[in-house]
Amino acid sequence: MSRSDLPDPLVLRGRAAYERGDLAGAEAAAAQRLRAAADDVDALELRFLVQKRRGQAREAVQTLDAVIGINPRLEWAYNELAQIFMALGRLADAGQIARTALRVNPRSAAGNNLLGLVLSEMNDLPPGEWHFRRALELAGPHAPYLMNLALNLLKQGRTDEADHFFAEAHRLAPQDAKTLAHWATLYEGCGDLKRAQELLERAAAISSPDQVSLLRANLLSRMGGHNEALAILDAAGTLAGDAQLQRGRLRDRAGRYEEAWQDFVEGKRRLAQESGAPEYKPAAVEALFGLCKQFFTRDNLTLMPRATVRNDIAQPIFITGFPRSGTTLLEQILCSHSRVQPGGELPFLRELPRLADELLPGSERFPGNLALTWTADRHYVAALFRDYYCARAEQYGLGRDVQAFFTDKMPFNEIHLPLLRMAFPRARIVNVVRHPLDVCVSMLANNMTHGFGCAYHIEHIAHHLAAVFDLTEHYGRELNAGEFLLRYESLIDDQEGETRRLLDYLELPFEETCLRFHENPRYAPTPSYARIAEPLGPSSINRHLHYGRQLEPYRTRLAPMMARYGYQ
Repeated sequence: MSRSDLPDPLVLRGRAAYERGDLAGAEAAAAQRLRAAADDVDALELRFLVQKRRGQAREAVQTLDAVIGINPRLEWAYNELAQIFMALGRLADAGQIARTALRVNPRSAAGNNLLGLVLSEMNDLPPGEWHFRRALELAGPHAPYLMNLALNLLKQGRTDEADHFFAEAHRLAPQDAKTLAHWATLYEGCGDLKRAQELLERAAAISSPDQVSLLRANLLSRMGGHNEALAILDAAGTLAGDAQLQRGRLRDRAGRYEEAWQDFVEGKRRLAQESGAPEYKPAAVEALFGLCKQFFTRDNLTLMPRATVRNDIAQPIFITGFPRSGTTLLEQILCSHSRVQPGGELPFLRELPRLADELLPGSERFPGNLALTWTADRHYVAALFRDYYCARAEQYGLGRDVQAFFTDKMPFNEIHLPLLRMAFPRARIVNVVRHPLDVCVSMLANNMTHGFGCAYHIEHIAHHLAAVFDLTEHYGRELNAGEFLLRYESLIDDQEGETRRLLDYLELPFEETCLRFHENPRYAPTPSYARIAEPLGPSSINRHLHYGRQLEPYRTRLAPMMARYGYQ
C-alpha cells in the first residue's frame, strides 16, 4: 500500500490501534488527521483498512475513489477497488478499474494480474491468460501469478499446462495450502483420485482438515464414499454456500429429500450473500424479452441482412438449452468425434447486442436499432457480427481447422437466435430439452450464475425458464431456425439411435467414440464434469418426483413448456 516517507503521528497512532484490533481508535485517528489534511493518502488508507475490516463496502469504495483522485498512480487502491467490485458481482465495474490501472501503468505486473483475474472471473479466459503471462514476464516467477494462470488454464480444460504451473507455484510457495487444494481439484476432475487425495492430505497438514472439508467430501463422493463424505460435512458445523449445496446433493443421494431441499435453499441464500450477487429482476427480464418479441417479427426478420459463410475457418455448432439440461453431456458426445473441437461456454453471442449499440448509435438501442441494417448501406453489420464472433473464436484457439467444427454451449444462447442467424445463417443448432422440473431441482442444487442471476431462488429459476421458453416459442413462430431437438430422456433411453440421428443432422459420419464419450480424457470445467466421466444412466431422470411439494407452486408456470415437450 502507500509508503509515505514521514507519516503523520496521528496516522502512526491509528496504525498501532489497528494492529491491536482497536478499530474505533484507528478510525478516530484517521478522522482527526483528515480534518486537518483531507488529502493525506496515509490517513485515507487507514480509514479504508478499517472499513474493509468492518465489511463496509460502500464506504470503502468512496474512500478508494478519493485516494485515486489524489494520486492516480497508486496501484494498491485500484487493486482493492477492483476486488470489492468483484466480491459484489460488479464485474464490468471491476474490469473498468483494472483497465484504468493498466492505462496508468501499462508495465505493472500487479495491474496485469488484476485484469487477468477480472477477465477470468468473467469467463473471458484466453485474454485473462494473456495478462497472467504478461504479469509473469514483468515480475518473474511469482507464486500467486503462477497459481492464477494455472486456474485459468484449468478452466479452459488445458490440464497438462495447468499441472505444470501448479507445480511451479507450489515449488515457490510450498506452504500455500490454497495451491495444493486447487491442484487437487485438477486431478480429481481428471479422474486421478489417488493423486488428488495425496495433495489434499498435504493441504490439510499445512492448514487444517476443516479448510479442505468440501474438497475432501467431493473426492470421497467421486470414490463412492458418499456416506463418509456426508459425515464430513455434517460434522463441519456452519458451512459455506458451496459446501451446503454439496451436502444437499449427498443427502439427495441418500434419500433424505426434505433435508436436501433445505440445504439447497440455504446454500443458495449463503452463496448470494457471499458473492454479493445482484438480485434477479423479473420485471427487467420481461421488459427485455418484450422488446425482443416486439421487434423480432417475421416481417422485420425478412428485412435483416444475412452474412455469407466463411469457408476459411471451422464452423460453430450451437448447443442451446437451459443449464443442467444435458448440454455438457451433448458437447462431450460431440467432441468425442474426430472432427469436433470443444469450445465450451463461449460468451461471444451475448456480446453482440453491445456490439450492435456501438455500430448503430442513435435514439434507439438494441434491439430496435437493428432496423438500421435494413438499408443497403448497413447490410455489412451482419458480416461484422460474423467476423467479430470468428475473431473471438480465433482468440480462444478455435476455428483453425477448416475441415472441422467447434461447439458453443453457452446456456441461454437461444435468447440471441435472431443475431445468431444474422451472423451464421446456415449454422447447425442443437436444442437440448429436459423435464423442466428436473432442471429446476438441478439448477437450485448447483452453483451457477447464468440467466441474470436467476439460480439463487427457486421462484426465479421457474420464472426465467418460463420467460425464456415463451421468447423462444415466439422465435419459433417468426424465425425458421432449423434446430435439431434432442430430449435428454430420449438420449438416455436410446443412446446409439439418438446419437446417430444427431450426427446425421450435423452431416458427420458416425464414430463409435461418440458412444464411449466417458472415455474421453477431456476435462469439462462445469458442474457436470463428474457426470460425463460415467456411462449414461437413468439416475437423474424424474428427480423432481422427490420434491413434488416444494415444486407444486411452479407447475402452472411451467405447464406450457412441459406440454410442448411431452412431459407430465
